[in-house]
Amino acid sequence: MVQTAVESVLVAGRGPMACAVIRACTRLGLKSVAVYSESERDARHVRMADESVLLGPAPATESYLDAQRIVEAARRTRVDAVLPVPPALAGNARLAIAVTEAGLTWVGQDPEVLERLGGDGVEPASEQGFLAWVTAEGLHHVTPVLRDRAGGTPRVSWTPPAGLGPLPAAARRLPELGWRGLVTVGIDPGGELAEVAAGFSLDMAVLERAHNVDAVELTLRGMAGGSQGRVVETAVPRAAVAVQLRSTLPPGTAGRVTGRLPDVPARSGRRPLLGAEVVAVSGYDPGDRLDGWYDALLATVSAAAPSAARAASAATEVLIGLPDSGVPHDGDAVCGVLQRIAGSLVPDRS
Repeated sequence: MVQTAVESVLVAGRGPMACAVIRACTRLGLKSVAVYSESERDARHVRMADESVLLGPAPATESYLDAQRIVEAARRTRVDAVLPVPPALAGNARLAIAVTEAGLTWVGQDPEVLERLGGDGVEPASEQGFLAWVTAEGLHHVTPVLRDRAGGTPRVSWTPPAGLGPLPAAARRLPELGWRGLVTVGIDPGGELAEVAAGFSLDMAVLERAHNVDAVELTLRGMAGGSQGRVVETAVPRAAVAVQLRSTLPPGTAGRVTGRLPDVPARSGRRPLLGAEVVAVSGYDPGDRLDGWYDALLATVSAAAPSAARAASAATEVLIGLPDSGVPHDGDAVCGVLQRIAGSLVPDRS
């Protein structure tokens, strides 16, 4: 168990990302409390948690994104801390202030830092950037990343074989500006800092696989300070990819998941594919309803290997073996992107 003053956390989020955080909390011996809307009373992240609490109606602005309802839920369940999952919550200074004023621990950026630096509250839109863990001593686990963003939605993120060159000067100043913890940065075509996002971005699995770390554990150890907060750098980071599998149902359309989606816990003992480590997190089990109110993310798949090509090949093996899920998805398009990264290691499926 991670040694902190926190024994229970309210996990503010939903879908596969909340499932990943709850799974990590269980492994670390922490009590997790899930939140849900009226339309997701039996969602997978709710079933995985030790306890759950209703936030409000189906619209996200009246439930998952409502700062006051989140604070009220934390009070009712008497948790020690609130752990915001998506950048939309982790970058919300108003929520951070409300949590701390309620006498709870905010597991995220200082509200003043969010107000000063932006903490944009959205997934970075840039096609390149980097991920890192920030302490007072500097940037750690720095992971350059490229993104395929067809239609503005991230589908595949991966570590470029040649890196991205020097970090923008503004990014190197994050420690002295007070940023602490996880950061996802977007870099514009001119090489300058474009976006800064807090929380567990969709790219964060690239950092986890490349450096063999758990982002939730990093976050909680950072709260502890002292020896618990020291960072042990990976001698030679591995190449990594992260994939987001999304439903292609029309916006606002509900569906029913009838087949198995990718779900491979970290360190599960699964036999490596081409020397790769594969982790997958599903937001749904067979029989679950896919609600039309929310993001269409079904599952995430990430892999690490000696090269980006081998990591992409391992992620592809997971996706092409999926049975019919009952919900149309962009798996073929994602595999097309992975094929371009993997080259001859993955046959062209077009």
